[in-house]
Amino acid sequence: MVRARIEPELKKQTEEIFKHLGLSVTQAITLFYSQVKARNGLPFNVVIPARETLKTFEASDADKDLVICENADEMFKKLGI
Repeated sequence: MVRARIEPELKKQTEEIFKHLGLSVTQAITLFYSQVKARNGLPFNVVIPARETLKTFEASDADKDLVICENADEMFKKLGI
């Protein structure tokens, strides 16, 4: 048995994602534990974002400086690739 205190809004949002993925909370936790065991560590990088990255996150959250593309071809064109 695992008991954890999770912020209610975070819990609600993540449980909606689990449901969309077809996972119960128990299955999601088991999957996480299995991946930690298989990798002998966390299954993702834990880093503190750079200041520029944080600014970009804040701007996109505020719908500022967004570049909208209709498809991948348009995106690559705008990127100059």
